[in-house]
Amino acid sequence: MSASQPPLDTDIPTLLVKIFGKDRPGITAGLFDTLAAYSVDVIDIEQVVSRGRLVLCALVTVPTAGDTSEGELRATVHSWAESLKLQAEIISGTGDNRPRGSGRSHVTVLGHPLTAEATAAIAGRISGMGANIDRIFRLAKYPVTAVEFAVSGVETEPLRTALATEAHEIGVDVAVVSAGLHRRAQRLVVMDVDSTLIQDEVIELFAAHAGCEEEVAEVTAAAMRGELDFEQSLHARVALLEGLDASVVDKVRAEVRLTPGARTLIRTLKRLGFQVGVVSGGFTQVTDDLKERLGLDFASANTLEIRDGKLTGRVVGDIVDRAGKARLLRAFAAEAGVPLAQTVAIGDGANDLDMLNAAGLGVAFNAKPVVRKAAHTAVNVPFLDTVLYLLGVTREEVEAADDGTEEH
Repeated sequence: MSASQPPLDTDIPTLLVKIFGKDRPGITAGLFDTLAAYSVDVIDIEQVVSRGRLVLCALVTVPTAGDTSEGELRATVHSWAESLKLQAEIISGTGDNRPRGSGRSHVTVLGHPLTAEATAAIAGRISGMGANIDRIFRLAKYPVTAVEFAVSGVETEPLRTALATEAHEIGVDVAVVSAGLHRRAQRLVVMDVDSTLIQDEVIELFAAHAGCEEEVAEVTAAAMRGELDFEQSLHARVALLEGLDASVVDKVRAEVRLTPGARTLIRTLKRLGFQVGVVSGGFTQVTDDLKERLGLDFASANTLEIRDGKLTGRVVGDIVDRAGKARLLRAFAAEAGVPLAQTVAIGDGANDLDMLNAAGLGVAFNAKPVVRKAAHTAVNVPFLDTVLYLLGVTREEVEAADDGTEEH
């Protein structure tokens, strides 16, 4: 828009030019070459290509020479479109697009698969709250289908609550985060370890070597469901390891299995400039090794006491329990120089609840029911890197980075 024109929130005449057809190189340039002959100003552009079919929309000012020039513009655009076997539609109006409403959010929907029924339910709940879907964009097509809705007109928290209920009923995962510059800012991501970063419960790996795996597993499951005090259950389980040779530590480290997508998640976060840490109710004998192997910035866990080459059946130092994880999240954030609102916490058990609630975004990953209900959002597919989609990172961006084709 030239400096002499009035602001576009007034009633100046505008034209919405819509082009449909088979996509090919040069269509966008050709449209604007055609429009340039009429000295119009470009107010907005939107372009979508889906399965090789193009929808290109340009909102422009009406030619200043009057009705004759507008008629000529319409005829010229239609002629140009027909020459390329495209369709054109030109709609008269006034001013710019309707301003987006206040209360802007990003709604990420994950489906495996994402059905039309589920999409209708989410879209219906959004509109039922008086909100508007301004844009929809696909983030990934595998290992899950992930789409992002840009929503305005309702505040983030009530939208999150409503969509969490809907998502649980229809069996998809939905994350709602407020829009704004903070989404692109440096962040801190802190994960639980057992059954989150890794597929195993570390204490059960130790217990297998002590011949008490079943007994320990029962106590662990009860603790993760929130049925037992974590510290008491920890001491009870560790006591069963008394007398194990310290060489078992190396064996357990070798047995640990990373969750699918864990390396991709961490690698991509680090490339984005994020800092990444882990907190665990497990043991430093394993988390210290994971920190080194994966290039983590922070790691904290309980420490098994070892004397004379044997496990004593006790832990030393402060216990990393439910409250301890939240405390460590805050400490990591302070050390990283990241506001708590810019933190992401990921966990699966009741022991993670305080941390998930303290973070700017708490993600329940394949979590127990009590955790899914309390967290900001839940991911119920077995791929840890799907958390990237909740941050607005696309699968194409991940793959481009892995291929070394992104700009450094």
